[in-house]
Amino acid sequence: MSLKIGRGWRHMHRYRQILGVLLKYGFRDVVDVAHRDLIGRFGDKIIPLLSKHIDHSMSRAKRLRYAAEELGPTFVKLAQILSMRPDIVPPDITVELRKLQDEVSPFSYEEARIIIREELEQDPETLFSHIDENPLAAASIAQVHRATLQNGRQVVIKIQRPNIQDIINVDLEILSDLAKVLTRHSLNSVISDPVAVVEEFNRSIHRELNFLSEGRNIHRFGRMYADDPTVLVPQFHPELSSSRVIVMDFVDGIKASNLDKLEKEGLDRIVIAERGTQFILKQIFQHGFFHADPHPGNIMVLEDNVIAPLDYGMVGNLDEATIEALGSVLAGIINKDSNRILRAFDALGITRDVTNRITLRTDINGFISQYYEIPLQELLVSSLLMELFEIFRAHQMTLPSNLSLMMKALVTVEGLGRLLHPDFDMVSEVRPYVSRIMFRRYDPRRRFKGFLNMFDDFSNLVEELPQGLRDTLRRVNAGELRIQFEHRNLKNFAKEINQSSNRISSAVIIAALIIGSSLVMQVPSGPSLFGFPLIGVIGYLIASILGLLLLWNIFRSGRH
Repeated sequence: MSLKIGRGWRHMHRYRQILGVLLKYGFRDVVDVAHRDLIGRFGDKIIPLLSKHIDHSMSRAKRLRYAAEELGPTFVKLAQILSMRPDIVPPDITVELRKLQDEVSPFSYEEARIIIREELEQDPETLFSHIDENPLAAASIAQVHRATLQNGRQVVIKIQRPNIQDIINVDLEILSDLAKVLTRHSLNSVISDPVAVVEEFNRSIHRELNFLSEGRNIHRFGRMYADDPTVLVPQFHPELSSSRVIVMDFVDGIKASNLDKLEKEGLDRIVIAERGTQFILKQIFQHGFFHADPHPGNIMVLEDNVIAPLDYGMVGNLDEATIEALGSVLAGIINKDSNRILRAFDALGITRDVTNRITLRTDINGFISQYYEIPLQELLVSSLLMELFEIFRAHQMTLPSNLSLMMKALVTVEGLGRLLHPDFDMVSEVRPYVSRIMFRRYDPRRRFKGFLNMFDDFSNLVEELPQGLRDTLRRVNAGELRIQFEHRNLKNFAKEINQSSNRISSAVIIAALIIGSSLVMQVPSGPSLFGFPLIGVIGYLIASILGLLLLWNIFRSGRH
């Protein structure tokens, strides 16, 4: 049982509400399976709360989006995570889930004031000279208020919704239970491996609920771009922040999606597109630490085409080996080299469970051949990645979450570039980074560093070896060392060896009987049968019977 009965009873109303909404939007197969599994624990009380059914002629993807919106913040956030995972979710669903609007009615300023007071342990009026009671934005997890510090600095306060953590924790317990139910009944047509998806979502949402984690991200990005005049990272104020409240500088700019206002202010959309793209590409391929949600609404544009990214709650990390492998994938796509792509997939560890590598290679070759005659400047990274995701799904290759975030960031930033400049060429922006990664692999300094690391490992081994040998010899002398031999899958082999030896022994005995009987036949003495020595006849008869039995055993074992 995936949940304790007591906890399940406590969440009974929410269980019924979730099943009722799923039923309303036409997911009867899920409800029926879950209901059969849960009714044994809770009886008829688990029957879902019925509500008016909607038009089921709508697509499954659209009904799933509406269901997530109605079920609230946990399901909205889960749907947003799923929209970034086209490797495990069908493409029609990922496209639809990207339309989810994370905008809800704001909670009252009085509630916001209480949360600030509880978290910062001072009255808001003491910390801020002014707080705008009307929020700038309200989302499912938090809302944002503009404020002024006592020194006159303009800031924004992001405040977590009341009781949101309790709400999300209850929903996560129910989601975990339902995921296990769906897995037991092999009902995974929408999501492959629901249990793994819920576990990943659990980690992601709890990172997002800790605003201090977002503050650390802002601080790290601020250091990365301290000397870059084309990017502004707002300052984070840790002394005025907690896990539920975060304060950062207010950015007074124009959203990158507001094309008319950009034109009116005389800003250069081509420059903005290039800077927004370079912002992400440098993070992915140089720093290994990237903003995972650079959509146009999260990019503000200031005077002189300076870009100011917002919302640092969702980030990704890549180690050096992963960056190299990603460079090889992109180099394989650009140079139309399927072997390089397959080797890079191996290095990334995503082909570990592939059962048919020949079919995978054929699919990659087919993918490459589609773009063989197309000029690079006409290629869309988003289209390339979506087709790669189709290959992943076909071969049940699941990407690590950081790679899914990275690919989503690339697709999003290309969309931003195309929005700002329809002729934007993402491949040309990516190509220099791929070349640098390839050259970096053979950089003598990097090779020397690798040699030093290998030498250091070898030195440690040499230092540890004598002590290890002494410990082993001491245990041998004390009689403490035991060697246990365990054979696996040798039972059939031993049986076959035994059968073979028995057959050889039988063949030797038969041959001896035949030879002995033949010799007796040459010396006519003693009793006879039909003029032949009786002992010789009996020897031939026994040899014949044994020979026939041996042939029958060999024939029977060959059939098995």
